[in-house]
Amino acid sequence: MQRHLITAAIPYINGIKHLGNLVGSQLPADLYARYQRARGNEVLFLCATDEHGTPAELAAAKAGKPVAEYCAEMHTIQAEIAKGFRLSFDHFGRSSSPQNHALTQHFAGRLADEGLIREVVEKQVYSNADGRFLPDRYIEGTCPNCGYDKARGDQCENCTKQLDPTDLIEPRSAVSGSTDLEVRETKHLYLRQSALKDDLDAWIDSKTDWPILTTSIAKKWLHDGDGLQDRGITRDLDWGIPVRRGDAEWPGMEGKVFYVWFDAPIEYIACASEWADAQGHTDWERWWRTDKGAEDVRYTQFMGKDNVPFHTLSFPATILGSAEPWKMVDHLKSFNYLNYEGGQFSTSQGRGVFMDQALALLPADYWRWWLLSNCPETSDTEFTWELFQQGVNKDLADVLGNFASRVTKFCRSKFGETVPDGGTFGPQEEELITNLDTRIAKYSEMMDAMEVRKSAQELRAIWVAGNEYLQAAAPWATIKEDEAKAAMQIRLGLNLIALYAVLSAPFIPDAATRMQDAMQPGDTDWPTSARAALTQLPEGHAFTVPDNLFAKVTDDQREEWTAQFSGVRE
Repeated sequence: MQRHLITAAIPYINGIKHLGNLVGSQLPADLYARYQRARGNEVLFLCATDEHGTPAELAAAKAGKPVAEYCAEMHTIQAEIAKGFRLSFDHFGRSSSPQNHALTQHFAGRLADEGLIREVVEKQVYSNADGRFLPDRYIEGTCPNCGYDKARGDQCENCTKQLDPTDLIEPRSAVSGSTDLEVRETKHLYLRQSALKDDLDAWIDSKTDWPILTTSIAKKWLHDGDGLQDRGITRDLDWGIPVRRGDAEWPGMEGKVFYVWFDAPIEYIACASEWADAQGHTDWERWWRTDKGAEDVRYTQFMGKDNVPFHTLSFPATILGSAEPWKMVDHLKSFNYLNYEGGQFSTSQGRGVFMDQALALLPADYWRWWLLSNCPETSDTEFTWELFQQGVNKDLADVLGNFASRVTKFCRSKFGETVPDGGTFGPQEEELITNLDTRIAKYSEMMDAMEVRKSAQELRAIWVAGNEYLQAAAPWATIKEDEAKAAMQIRLGLNLIALYAVLSAPFIPDAATRMQDAMQPGDTDWPTSARAALTQLPEGHAFTVPDNLFAKVTDDQREEWTAQFSGVRE
């Protein structure tokens, strides 16, 4: 048995996430976690809400609620939606937890002890109307590059150009809208990332199995331009983790909080502590400290490509710089973007389909299958309602759902609701078994390698193999001449449904459960032999005919949804 620590990039607390966020981290992470559990391995799958920083404060202000209250409410909402999509987190934590407060302050103290923190006096924009310094994202204005009038002080969302607040034309406070701004001096702490450049470079070079997308982004940040820069880890904000040096005060840093980019990744570790506390035990360090048992853990992170720099450089710099035996990530699986109908999904602009809206339209399995089978691994992927309809109808309804329906209903009408007796396998069945042995091995290989789209292709090919066998064997014709042979063919088909339930569970867990409930197999372990899997339901074993596993998406539905989601979410 192997031990797998799996984390999905923690989503911002500011609102419900769209399908692009889902497929860029949480959903493929869940696929991998479910698969590893199915293989009998020990898994700790963690995620959390990212509750500090500008987005949280702005969203709370817009909602007219205290930020702590807003975050608590949104965490509950995001957790419920995650359950709706059947995301099998062992714990869904909060970066505002006491555990993350303590651990973030601990890391800051260790970095300071190692000489990796320096104080910097810098100039920042101050809003006289708001009575506060404004972080970059609290400042809006017109982009000097493209003319977009809602560009933020750190980046223009329209053209993606990196900006400083002073670059903006007609800057204004995102809090009050005031233009009464001035530049003042303030003191902050910086992590000396540049001092760790060689260590980070060597560590990244050691990750020979990382996706090209991951390593190319990391190397670009390390070597392009002026290379890896020191980065501020504190902010002049009210909401966040107070700046302390471990348990001690940090002179000169009173009233400041840690910058969200610094504390958010530490929540991956703190989340394990939250999990242990919730379970009533204290052994979370066996997952995270190599001196406490984590040396045999394989740690895999899942995230969109925009999060790669923080997870390949800044968070590792924090861990390496602490000089403590924390577990480092072994494999970082990164994803490109899922686009929406010719443009970008956007949380801030409300563009696209959001997770709560999706669940209101169709059950989770429909979305899980389409998103994972079209996962943006090697390039950006386009979501259109037409492609979604085609994928659902052809793969789920016509292939898997149709097979389960035809086999069970035919058996009920001709042999009753028990597995019929019949003859031994013939050449057609032996050929299918050989094919399935090859396919299952390939499918397992792709799942081990986290090749999401290729895994989906192999799973679909396994479904298709059963359909092709059924069509060629034609038990509805065979029964007219040889009832025993038809019984054998249907017995094989019923066993195929039980096999499909096990193999499909990581992708479509609800449909898999319904197939298992219908077949009631005694063994739900991951198959290592197609022959063994296809002979596990004995003669006389009772089954039920499942309701239709998947309904087709109609043309009327497609047209309705295309129109419904053509604008932006209010």
